[in-house]
Amino acid sequence: MRISLAMNVIRIDESLGTRNELRLTQLKIETKRRTQMNPILEINEPDFELEILKYTLPVLVSFWAPWSQPCGRIGPVLDEVAARCNGTARVVKVNVDDNPDLGLRFAIQSIPTLLYFFHGKVSAKIIGTASKEAILAKLHSLRPQPVPETANHIQA
Repeated sequence: MRISLAMNVIRIDESLGTRNELRLTQLKIETKRRTQMNPILEINEPDFELEILKYTLPVLVSFWAPWSQPCGRIGPVLDEVAARCNGTARVVKVNVDDNPDLGLRFAIQSIPTLLYFFHGKVSAKIIGTASKEAILAKLHSLRPQPVPETANHIQA
């Protein structure tokens, strides 16, 4: 028997008994809980301005398509990134097949493409897959840095 969990889909290769059905139920609950903790919004064109361009914190937008294997590989990484952001940034997805005008607007020529928005403008870009660390490092560089107290005082 083999249970594989990829992109929140559970696939079972053979029939299960009662004990295994209980484990399957636990896996479903764990997957649902993990998904609820770090939801990645899927944005469509009508919502783009409000959810991305007018959002005050950094936003990471993943332009993707469901048929793309690299997009499938980066999906779980983005789930982890969203969990690590914990309200300090937003992670969203845009399906380029469903929103071709957004793909054209931002010159998306390859997927996955990650665009980093801050104050309504594209601040950084990653084309292709990347590690969680690389994605987070670029996202952290966009956050506003606190001003040191000594910078608030002008010395004569």
